[in-house]
Amino acid sequence: MADPASYRPKTGEIPTDPGVYRFRDPHGRVIYVGKAKSLRQRLTSYFANPATLLPKTYAMVNAAASVEWTVVGSELEALQLEYTWIKEFKPRYNLAFRDDKTYPYLAVTMSEKYPRVQVMRGERRKGTRYFGPYTAGAIRETMDTLLRVFPVRSCSAGVFRRAEQSGRPCLLGYIDKCSAPCVGRISEEDHRALAEDFCDFMGGEAKRFIVQLERKMADAVADLDYENAARLRDDIIAMRKVFERNAVVLSEDTDADLFAIEEDELEAAVQVFHVRGGRIRGQRGWVVEKVEDTTTPELVGHLLQQVYGDHEETNGRLPREVLVPVMPDDAAELTTWLSGLRGARATLRVPQRGDKAALAKTLHENAVQALRLHKSRRAGDITTRSLALQELQEALELPEPPLRIESFDISHVQGTNVVASMVVVEDGLTKKSEYRKFSITGDAARDDTSAMHDVLTRRFRNYLAERELPAAERDRNSKFAYPPNLVVVDGGQPQVTAAVRALAELGIAQEVRVVGLAKRLEEVWLPEGDFPVILPRASQGLYLLQRIRDEAHRFAITFHRQKRAKSMTASLLDEVPGLGPARQKALLAHFGSLKKLRAASVTEITDVTGVGPALAAAVHARLHGAASTEGTGAEHPALAVNYATGEILEA
Repeated sequence: MADPASYRPKTGEIPTDPGVYRFRDPHGRVIYVGKAKSLRQRLTSYFANPATLLPKTYAMVNAAASVEWTVVGSELEALQLEYTWIKEFKPRYNLAFRDDKTYPYLAVTMSEKYPRVQVMRGERRKGTRYFGPYTAGAIRETMDTLLRVFPVRSCSAGVFRRAEQSGRPCLLGYIDKCSAPCVGRISEEDHRALAEDFCDFMGGEAKRFIVQLERKMADAVADLDYENAARLRDDIIAMRKVFERNAVVLSEDTDADLFAIEEDELEAAVQVFHVRGGRIRGQRGWVVEKVEDTTTPELVGHLLQQVYGDHEETNGRLPREVLVPVMPDDAAELTTWLSGLRGARATLRVPQRGDKAALAKTLHENAVQALRLHKSRRAGDITTRSLALQELQEALELPEPPLRIESFDISHVQGTNVVASMVVVEDGLTKKSEYRKFSITGDAARDDTSAMHDVLTRRFRNYLAERELPAAERDRNSKFAYPPNLVVVDGGQPQVTAAVRALAELGIAQEVRVVGLAKRLEEVWLPEGDFPVILPRASQGLYLLQRIRDEAHRFAITFHRQKRAKSMTASLLDEVPGLGPARQKALLAHFGSLKKLRAASVTEITDVTGVGPALAAAVHARLHGAASTEGTGAEHPALAVNYATGEILEA
């Protein structure tokens, strides 16, 4: 750990203007980003008496090796720049409210010839109607339930096209969850009307459809058509199930997000209800650790900044109202920022009375329960992870706990399609954004030790190269700039020796500790020992090593299977010089199949965008060169064959 006094800037050098600041660790990685109305006042508070700092703030200041700042013109600019840097650098000590996915919406692509119902995330598309947001489980259940009543197409373009060509619908068509426009069971006009009804139901007109079905059911009973009446009864039950799930909690013209916070000195739990059309469409929650001595208004500001920061290019996705438990300190700047993201006026306020205040109270109870549950679970989790890192430090004689561990594994089948994986664990938790995959070819693929030597060489050669880059460039382009405290290789002494040799050749063998974990007896092999270290079977340190090793194996074998599956499907188009994947895709999209492409003339092939006369002639010659072998006793040419199954994909 660095001494904060070693990099503390002089008070007189720090401007009093508003701005954004960054703390960096000894490797140049940004570990914290913050904004301030007065940079001098905020930064000097970090270097005060350590006893007055929160534990996590103390850890951050001591983990840092430098601090830098940027002066901006206003608090709104500081807010925008802070979010930009948090999104870019993903600092480990910043509040992290956002999860790894955007809001899921139920979407109907009304701009298509045959509208499609699907779950969509991310940027909105023109001509598509959206309903939500929902939680991931609720949206799938809602869609599955409604397709029995409104059997709108939900398949992808590829599935739809194959069904058209074969004249057979997909499974949903056979089980009556799709009206099968692909095979002409329903006209284009009737299918569009069905999609409109689906949209009307999701838009709040559920009662109208339920009443209509009840009348039809009564008529069917009067006509003694009990089979049809039973089917209508099931449709009514399905509609009511969806309708009740989206019960009205506020007036039907209300579009709002309600936030509630429960906090203590170290952590805060946040809950949000997404209300659209007066109905709760979704609920989300986060629990975050505090870095600074953050007040509730400051916490609300950070929350809104990070939750809505990903909506810059999705105007209209934000609600008209944002209801919070307390107004943030920079409420005026946040309101302006939210209005800009929405593309229309957005309101930020605290509900005082009425239905909204009552719903906010209910939401706060959710936050209280979430924080209580988190603390009961986390108490055991932190203790277990700390014990595991401490046991590894003692057993492997490390100078400090291995806060960053990287594990490597090799995967192949009898020396073919050799690949390797690198997984990363920080503070005992996996960090999937820093996982890496390696393809291994040539002499390095002849055996596992050569492959391990090659992978470690490539990983740490990149580290040495990126370490020399300027800090700003390393922030933007770095993939390997931060070394681990511990490297775990899958295998015994040969693999460990190969890994240490790679580090020694790069001159960093003393900087990184390497161990191997052998599967047979779960032995831990050290570079300098003739005998392995045997950790107790109930050791938390051993459990951590096993989880890391197994995760590296899973990641490696997944990549290997993808590469092997790709290599097993061959096509004559792969053999045409100058014809890459993009042009292959364009040719197949234009002609529909290799069979039709084969029947085309050179002139017809040049009609495809990006295909000139020379390339068209090469494609034509290759396809017809294969065709000329027919009837000569040669093996019948397969234009595309899956060599794993022997299936002829196109002939």
